[in-house]
Amino acid sequence: MSVPTIKFYVREGLLPAGELTSPNQASYGEAHVRRLRLIRALLDVGGLSVAAIRGVVVAVDDPERSVHRVLGAATGPMVPRYDREPGEGVEEARKTVTELIAARGWHTNTSSPAAEALAVALAALDEVGHGRFAEVLDAYADAAERVARADLDYVAHHVAREELVESAVVGTVLGDAIFSALRRLAHMDASERTFGRAAQAGERDGEGGPGLP
Repeated sequence: MSVPTIKFYVREGLLPAGELTSPNQASYGEAHVRRLRLIRALLDVGGLSVAAIRGVVVAVDDPERSVHRVLGAATGPMVPRYDREPGEGVEEARKTVTELIAARGWHTNTSSPAAEALAVALAALDEVGHGRFAEVLDAYADAAERVARADLDYVAHHVAREELVESAVVGTVLGDAIFSALRRLAHMDASERTFGRAAQAGERDGEGGPGLP
C-alpha cells in the first residue's frame, strides 16, 4: 500500500497516526496493519464509502459498544437501498414482512433497511404478477436462518474485534456470492429432476421437445 494512501486514511480518521521516528518518518505496528486490512476489506469487498468506513472504525474502537452493534455498524451499510415511492404494494409488503418477523420471533427492527429491502422486493414480485411467491417465504426464511447461524459460527472463532468485523464483512459479501452460486447449482439440479427427465420421457413417448442441459 502506497504512502499517500496511508496518509489519506490517517487524514480521514480511518487509521491512527504512526509513531514519529523522525520529522518525515513514522513507525506503524501490527495494529496498524490489522486496521489497514479492515479498511481494504470494507472498501474493496464491502464497497463502503469512506464516510461509512469511518463509522465502522469508530464502532470498532468504542469499548462500550457490544459486538452485536459493531457487526451491525459493519454490515448495515451493505444492505441495498431502493429509491422507490411507498405505494400501496409496498405498504402491503411491509405488513407481510412484519408478520414474518413476528411469527419467527426474530430479534430485529421491522423498520430496518433489510426489512424495507425485503418489502420492496416482495412488492416488485407482486407487480409483475408473482405475488404468490410469498407462499415460499417461510422456506426462504428457514434457509436464511441456517446460513446466518453458519456465518456467525464462523465469525465467532475470531476474537479480535477488528478481525471479527473483517470476517463479518468479507463473509457477508463473499458469502452472498457463494450462496447465490450454490442456489444456481441447486436450481439446475432441481430443474433437471423436475422438468428435464419429464421432457426426456416425453421424447421417448413420441411427444418431442428438447431435454434441459
